[in-house]
Amino acid sequence: ATGPNDSMGTAGVNAMQIGLGASLASITTKITGTGGSQRTDGWSDLMIEGDGFFVVQNNGTNYFTKAGSFNVDANGNLCTPSGALVMGWQVSEDDPSRCKSDTVSALRVMAPDKMFSEPAATTQCIVKGNIDQNDTQLAPDAEGRVANIQFYDNLGNLYTMELNIKHAGEDAGDDGAFNSTYAVTIANVYNEKGDSIFVEEVIDEDGVKSYQQTAYTGFSVNGEGGVTVETEDDFEQTGNIRLEMEPLLLSFDSVTGRFKSIDGDESLEGYNEETNPFMTFNMAGETEGTPFQRVTVDFSALTMFSQSGTTTLECARGTRASSAEGAGKPVGNMTGISIDKYGKIYGSYDNGDSNLLGQVVVATFPNAAGLEAVGNNMFATTQNSGSFDGIGKDILTTGGKFNPGVIEMSNVDLANEFTDMIITQRGFQANSRIITTSDTLLEELINLKR
Repeated sequence: ATGPNDSMGTAGVNAMQIGLGASLASITTKITGTGGSQRTDGWSDLMIEGDGFFVVQNNGTNYFTKAGSFNVDANGNLCTPSGALVMGWQVSEDDPSRCKSDTVSALRVMAPDKMFSEPAATTQCIVKGNIDQNDTQLAPDAEGRVANIQFYDNLGNLYTMELNIKHAGEDAGDDGAFNSTYAVTIANVYNEKGDSIFVEEVIDEDGVKSYQQTAYTGFSVNGEGGVTVETEDDFEQTGNIRLEMEPLLLSFDSVTGRFKSIDGDESLEGYNEETNPFMTFNMAGETEGTPFQRVTVDFSALTMFSQSGTTTLECARGTRASSAEGAGKPVGNMTGISIDKYGKIYGSYDNGDSNLLGQVVVATFPNAAGLEAVGNNMFATTQNSGSFDGIGKDILTTGGKFNPGVIEMSNVDLANEFTDMIITQRGFQANSRIITTSDTLLEELINLKR
């Protein structure tokens, strides 16, 4: 611009404003906003409700994503559809019920050692039911009533111990307690195939079958070597054996019919001869290196009421207070996997176990918008986003949670985008109509001249 010049007789001239056009200030990706949710009911699908990103690894580099549509690869690793490993915390070696907050590593939820759940030996059993003193099968010279106790060893093998109960007869003594005292003996112990564990079948080269004793020649009852295995004269041909033991005396109150006591293991804490409810047995006996454990059998749930001469006996693993306490279990095969709202991954097994397999964690950043998009819904850290400490966070500490069986959809407001598109389209249509109208007016003007 120039001002007026009186000496030259010129007036002032305004500056010419030349526009430079429109320029783009910046492009901001809204990756912190939460999108809509889509239910899939897939156990490996997760949606983050709150701040944070899943930590994944590709070619040894950690990346971050909001897309929680995961699956399992051939090695049992939890991974993304593009092949990145989902990272998290591993189960603590000291406490299998929690995960160790440590440097994140690949979550191998279906590793070979996680496909099975360890067995446990039975340590507690209970005998319940009712013994009717008028039952003819309980006579001292009768066969007696049978109660089968099933128990597991350390390897998960199931065994059945056959108990025999009948009137004690002469063993009851001369105190008039014949009708309220019963003799308990052990008849045999069988494996899962129904074969006695004390007898082994042998077939020679000519196909002739015979029998021989196994390494189990006896076992302890009530802390002592109370049972010995005796073979019959025709044992080699028939495999017939008998177990020799002093009968255990099971006593009831002759007035109330309630249980009183059974001969028990004096080594038990709080042992009382008059009110002891337990007997114990240990199949290991004198044999070393066996997987058996001592089993305590509780008889206190038995009664001696009249039931028309019918005795009912039932045995179960566990205690009177809990059917799971000391019950033991076989080896478990994995039947399913689930993830809870805190990211903890659990495996379910057909023996009733539910084991912790790992935990999905999240990463948070001071400036999440500063992350760099690298494709496949993954982001990498930059100098302006903040760094990842390599450990991550439990999502509970961020104030958020996971939504299992749900995946997050795009956080674009589709309704607003469609509205803007319609407005733009209508505006374009209106502008095109202005041109058409102007053209029509000019054409009409020319026609008027003619």
